[in-house]
Amino acid sequence: MGETKIHNSHASPLTHASPRALRAGGLRSRRGAAVKKGWQTKTLGDVAVVGAGNSAPQEEALFEDGTIPFFRTADAGRVRFGDIAESTDYLNDKGVKGLRRFAPGTILFPKSGASTFLNHRVMLGVEGCVSSHLATIVADEKQAHPRFLLYFLSTVAAQDLVQDHAYPSLNLPTIAGIEVHLPPLAEQQRIVGLLDEAFEGLATAKANAEKNLQNARALFESHLQSVFAQRGPGWVEKRFDEVCAITSTLVDPRKKEFLDLTHIGAGNIESMTGVLVDLKTAREECLISGKFLFDESMVLYSKIRPYLMKVARPDFEGLCSADMYPLAPIPNVVTRDYLFHLLLSKHFTDYAIQGSARAGMPKVNREHLFEFRVWLPDVNKQNQLAANLDSLHEETRRLSRLYERKLVLLEALKKSLLHQAFTGEL
Repeated sequence: MGETKIHNSHASPLTHASPRALRAGGLRSRRGAAVKKGWQTKTLGDVAVVGAGNSAPQEEALFEDGTIPFFRTADAGRVRFGDIAESTDYLNDKGVKGLRRFAPGTILFPKSGASTFLNHRVMLGVEGCVSSHLATIVADEKQAHPRFLLYFLSTVAAQDLVQDHAYPSLNLPTIAGIEVHLPPLAEQQRIVGLLDEAFEGLATAKANAEKNLQNARALFESHLQSVFAQRGPGWVEKRFDEVCAITSTLVDPRKKEFLDLTHIGAGNIESMTGVLVDLKTAREECLISGKFLFDESMVLYSKIRPYLMKVARPDFEGLCSADMYPLAPIPNVVTRDYLFHLLLSKHFTDYAIQGSARAGMPKVNREHLFEFRVWLPDVNKQNQLAANLDSLHEETRRLSRLYERKLVLLEALKKSLLHQAFTGEL
C-alpha cells in the first residue's frame, strides 16, 4: 500500500509526554530520558510520513531483466544499519506497475516477521520499491534531518514496542507514535556530522578487528590442515576402528550413582575450540533418557551436524549425550590429544559431512565413522605434533578473545555515542 500520513490521533497515548514532565532546564519524556533545553519532544508521525511498502509481486516474469530494486527485510539485514543501494531482486517495468516507488533518503524499518526484533535500520540510497514488511519513513526536512532520524531510530528497540512477543509485528500507528527528541535543525546537522565521522571510524575499527579475528582462526586451521596432510617416513594408514573404539554403554542418569555426575551435551561444547561451557549435573538437568559414561581418557565427538565441529577432551568423569560418541583411543596407536585435533581437522570434517549428506540426515553414523582412514606417525611424533597444535590453539584462543573483546567495546562505544547524541551531550 502507499504511504499515508499518520496523525497524532492514531498514536498510542503512552508515547506522549505528560504536562507534568516539564522540568526546569528541559523536558523529561515518559521513556525517562532527560531532554536538553531548546529541544522538543514530538512523535515520529509529527515529523515524518510513516507508511509501508507493497506486497511482493509473485510472478517470476515480473523480475526478469529487472532494473528497479525491490527491497525486502533480508536486504536490510545484510546492511543492518546505514545506507542501502542494492537489493537481491529487481523488478522490470511491468513488475513495478501499480507499486509506489520510494525516493533516496527514505528510512526502512522492519515491522513484521522474525527480523522485527533484529532492529535493522537502513536508508535508501537509490529510488526503489519496498516490501510491505518494511515501514517507510520519509522525514519532513523542515523539521527533521533524515539521517538524524535514522540515527535516532537505531536506538529504538522493537522489543519495547511489541505487545505480544510471540507474534513480532508492529502497526503503523505504533511506529508513528515513537517519541523523537529534536534539537533545532542546525544542531541536528551538527550531530549528524559528528556521528557520521565517528561511525565511519568505528566501522573501520570493527572491520579490522573482524579481519584479525578471521586471520587468527585461519592461521590455526591452516596449520591443523598441514599436520594431517603429512605422509612422513614411518607413517602408517589405519582404519578408524583400529585407532579408537566406543567402549561405553548407556546408563540411566536417574540412578543414584550417576545423579551427581557432570553432563556434557553438544550445546555445552564450543564449535571448533572444544571449550566446555554451562556444565551441570544430571540432577540439575533432571535427565531421564540414557547417557554414555565417559572418563578422562576419552574424546567426545558430537555426531549431530558434523559441520559444527564439536569435539571435547574433558579432564573428569561424567555423562554425555547419546548423540555423542565417547571415543577411547587405542593405546600405542593414537594419543588422546592427537585424536582430539584429528577430529577437528578439515580432512575429517569433510569426510563426516559427506557421510551425513549421503544418509540424508545431519549426523554421522557409527559405521561411516569407523570406515574413515587416517595416516598416523608413531606415538612420540604424535605427542610432538599435538603439543605444537595445543600451543598454537591456545594462542589463537587468546587472540580471538582479544579481538572479540574489542568488538564488544566498539559496540559499547557506538551505543554511548548515540546516547550522548540524543541527550544533548555530544
